[in-house]
Amino acid sequence: MKASFSDIIGGEIPVLVDFFADWCGPCKTLAPILKDVKEDLGDDIKVVKIDVDKNQTLASKYQVRGVPTMILFKNGKQVWRQSGVIPKNDLLQIINSN
Repeated sequence: MKASFSDIIGGEIPVLVDFFADWCGPCKTLAPILKDVKEDLGDDIKVVKIDVDKNQTLASKYQVRGVPTMILFKNGKQVWRQSGVIPKNDLLQIINSN
């Protein structure tokens, strides 16, 4: 059974959601950065990728206008959000400060 989005973001572990699209160049740049962040933080974070073309309802719910847009959720609440590519160290710092 597939977990609902609210179940995924509702836990104690912070969840970094990457709203992306296959046709988006910067999204491809961001993908290995997110992979590195996940490797560095391990079980301390979940990284979820949401394809905006396949999940338009969710994208519009969170008012995602451009890709990539990352939103960090903690206990189901949005604690940080930014569009565009972010260097790995900046991203780690943001996650650790939330």
